[in-house]
Amino acid sequence: MTPEQIAQTADWIAAQAEPSGAIPWFAGGHLDPWDHVQAAMGLLVAGRRDEAERAYAWSRAAQRPDGSWAARYEQGVVTDDRLDANFTAYIAVGLWHHWLVTGDAAFVGENWPVVEAAVEAARATQRADGAFAWRPDEPIALVTGTASIAFSLRCAARLGGVVGADRPAWAEAADAAVQALRRPEIFEAKPHSMDWYYPLLGGQLPADEAERRLAEQWDTFVVPGLGVRCVTPNPWVTGAETCEFVLALDAYGRRDDALRIFADMQHLRDADGSYWTGFEFETKERWPVERTTWTAATVLLAHDALHGLTGGSGLFRLSPPFGP
Repeated sequence: MTPEQIAQTADWIAAQAEPSGAIPWFAGGHLDPWDHVQAAMGLLVAGRRDEAERAYAWSRAAQRPDGSWAARYEQGVVTDDRLDANFTAYIAVGLWHHWLVTGDAAFVGENWPVVEAAVEAARATQRADGAFAWRPDEPIALVTGTASIAFSLRCAARLGGVVGADRPAWAEAADAAVQALRRPEIFEAKPHSMDWYYPLLGGQLPADEAERRLAEQWDTFVVPGLGVRCVTPNPWVTGAETCEFVLALDAYGRRDDALRIFADMQHLRDADGSYWTGFEFETKERWPVERTTWTAATVLLAHDALHGLTGGSGLFRLSPPFGP
C-alpha cells in the first residue's frame, strides 16, 4: 500500500464514525465493542490519532458499571444488552497498541480504570477448565473467543506495568486459557477459519506447535490468489480474516507467505479506499454487499505488521511473555 492508499483508507474509516466517537461497521450501521476498538487501532497506525482517541472516549463513556459493554449498539442505542466476554476484554489490546504507537503514559493512566474493570468482567466468565464462556447466559466456550481473551489479558498485564500495577492473576488466567486451547473437545465445534489461526495471534503457542497447526488446515482455508475462507462449507473469502491470518503468519516469521496472501486480498479494495467484507468466488460476487470499518482497519494493521511503519507493528508477533 502506498502512503496515499493508507491515508485514503483511514479517511474512509473516519468518515463512518459518529459524532460521539463511536465507529460502527459502516455509517448508519451497528457497532460492536470489539470491531469499534479494531477500527480505532487502524486509524492510529494511519496517523489519525485524534479520531482514534475519540473512539476510546466513546468506550469510556459507554462502559457499564460492571466493566462490560453491550454486545450491539445502533446510533447510540443498545440493541443487544448481553455481555460478550471477548468484546469486553479487547479494549486492553487497543490500549496496549496505543501505548506501543504513541508511548503516551498519561493516556494509559487515564484509561487504566476502564481496562481493569473490563478485564475483571471478562475474567468472571472463565470456566474451571480454563476456557472462557461466550456469555454468562450461554456458557459454551469458543476457540476464537478464548484465544482472543487470552491475548487481551496479556496486553492488559503489560499495561499494568506502564502504570505500576502488577496483576499476576491476569497472566495466570491467560496461561490457563492457552492450556485449554490444547483440548479441542471442550469447545463448541465451529467451521470458521478463525478457530484455526486465532491461537497463533500474539504468539501464544510454541513455534513447532504453530507450524503443525498451520499445516493441518492450510489447504482447507487458503485460496490461492484470493485470500482466506471465512468458513469451510462456503466458497467465500473475507478480507478481515485474511488479514488476521497475515498477522498470525507474521507472528511466526512466515513473512513471504504473509506478503503473498496480503497481496492476494487486495481485490477487495474499493476505489474510495474502503474494503468489501467478502467475495463469493464461485459466483464471482461481493458478499455481503457491504464495506466494513473493521475490515479496512485490519488491512491497515496487517500492512503495518509487514512493513514496520509504527511502534505497534509487532503487536501480534511472538514476543515474551506471550506463550506458555
